[in-house]
Amino acid sequence: MMKEARAIAGHSPTRRPPTRRQFIAGSAGAAFAALAPALAFARNPVETRLHGISSFGDLKYGPDYPHFDFAAPGAPQGGSFSFQPSYWHFNQNYQTFDTLNTFVLRGAAPPRMQYCFDTLMVRAWDEPDALYCALASNLVISADRNRYRFELRPQARFHDGSPVTAEDVAFSYMLLKEKGHPSLATDLINLETVEVIDPGTVELVYNGRQSPRAILSVADGVPILSRAWYQSRQFEEATLEAPLSSGPWRVGDFKVGTYIEYERVKDYWADDLPFARGLDHFDRLRIDFFRERTAAMEAFKKGLVDWREEHTAKFWANEYDFPAAREGKVKRKLFEDELIPSLQAWAVNTRRKKFADPRTRQALGTLFDFEWTNRNLFYDAYTRSNSIFEGSDLMARGFPSAQELALLEPLRDKVPEAAFGEAVMQNVTDGTGKDRSVLAKAFDLLSQAGWRKQDGRLVDENGEQLSVEILIRSQVFERMLGPYVLNMERLGIEASIRLVDASQHQARIEAFDFDLVGVAMSFEPNPTAEALKQTFHSQSANQNGSRNYPGTADPAVDALIARVEAAETREELVVIMHALDRVLRAGHFWIPNWHATNHRIAYWDKFGWQDPKPDYLFPVERLWWYDEAKARAI
Repeated sequence: MMKEARAIAGHSPTRRPPTRRQFIAGSAGAAFAALAPALAFARNPVETRLHGISSFGDLKYGPDYPHFDFAAPGAPQGGSFSFQPSYWHFNQNYQTFDTLNTFVLRGAAPPRMQYCFDTLMVRAWDEPDALYCALASNLVISADRNRYRFELRPQARFHDGSPVTAEDVAFSYMLLKEKGHPSLATDLINLETVEVIDPGTVELVYNGRQSPRAILSVADGVPILSRAWYQSRQFEEATLEAPLSSGPWRVGDFKVGTYIEYERVKDYWADDLPFARGLDHFDRLRIDFFRERTAAMEAFKKGLVDWREEHTAKFWANEYDFPAAREGKVKRKLFEDELIPSLQAWAVNTRRKKFADPRTRQALGTLFDFEWTNRNLFYDAYTRSNSIFEGSDLMARGFPSAQELALLEPLRDKVPEAAFGEAVMQNVTDGTGKDRSVLAKAFDLLSQAGWRKQDGRLVDENGEQLSVEILIRSQVFERMLGPYVLNMERLGIEASIRLVDASQHQARIEAFDFDLVGVAMSFEPNPTAEALKQTFHSQSANQNGSRNYPGTADPAVDALIARVEAAETREELVVIMHALDRVLRAGHFWIPNWHATNHRIAYWDKFGWQDPKPDYLFPVERLWWYDEAKARAI
């Protein structure tokens, strides 16, 4: 399965994708060796074919597993499911779309296009970072970890009946490395070439500069495209022609910017294979697009939409007292959040000179009154965020341990002093909305950064007023940001909120054309260096389309990410991530805001599902099914 919704501009909590764990055994070729059972990657003279891989620890499922535990092979198939997406993939927009090419930076594609494409491996949604063979039947890794040989399943077919071959795999990886969306291409930087051994065998060859776990970022993240199909088409074009694919879904009916439907492929080549068995029960998935949440809510009330995740606390508290809800036809339920680290924050664009000083960025964070906002606007539904890796054991707490200090001390001349003390926390107010200490703290920081008051305006040494524009894509954010803007204005900052449509919003954040923008994203429990580089490393700071929204280009951050590349145990990784969290928080590149601890789900009562939900991803449309008896009852 391809990488899901790593970054979404906005302020509402978003669902997050799963992750990866340890490589275990599975043999071919004298140059290839297995990995030690309890370590990451170790030499072993025994040649072994692998059925699954992960970073650390054992895989949950053995080579002969019948299906994933979260799947439901006995569930009925049929019916339709209309929904409003709660997570999405890079280059995909939940408010509109103008292309079906989701693999390039150009245009905005609809959510769930990735369901149409197979990948060499897929994630297990009930393990933190395990991958299992899918399009490939097995994997063999060379002893130096620079070569990864995949044998393809001979029955694999594109939707036109043509076989999926090693040529298609090689074509896909190299094309996406050269011309793909940055979220794909960045992970492939150290992929040197892809060699076709025979029509059913392909070998990914790295240059030796990749991290030991680099394969975890691409084995399930790169869609396999049809080489023949693209011989007569331009890959980089925005197009409304659905690409030929081989996955469990295909594009059905659609109207640009209004709706899209996906049809289940009833003769899907992998239907009865373990990695696919018991998933994808609906015949049709439909996504309707709405510019505003009020219109989306009204469509749900009328039964035009079957399922929605409620991200607005006010709506959850006040908008579900309508006839169908009172009659029990519409249900509401809380589902536990996934067990993965998340970041929900405003990114401060450090590429702009006015935000270059971290004290300026810290002052902007100080001016946000979460306590008042949560009490008066959010019905106390949220918890304040402080960490870049909130809600996980990767989050730094208290003072640095001896192991963390051992990593930080060599970087002392590059790291803010705050990183060596208690982990940086966001400012706490008295919740009245009139806490004068907030303004005093912020003004002190701004003064230290060189700003001064002149005729009621906060100006720099050249007399230019500090201005802050917060970029948003929905009117619902105006209400919650109003008090924040007012606090800025009280200090003499020229503050404003800029509402733009969904397409313009996406274009502006991909080009880093903003002062502040709200972002929600998630990380694997065992993040790879490749994933971290997309968000925090200097190499992505000026790469349009990357997730490095603040433009972080910090040598200490880069050095700690390099340490992540070399981590051989999870314990070592956690220590490095704690140090990284401390440095990022001390640099105030992000202003963490708030997070929820569960999913607020509303649905028309005509569906079945299997408990418990997976811990690391919650793709309802692939797990639930249509219950005909329930549907008749309502």
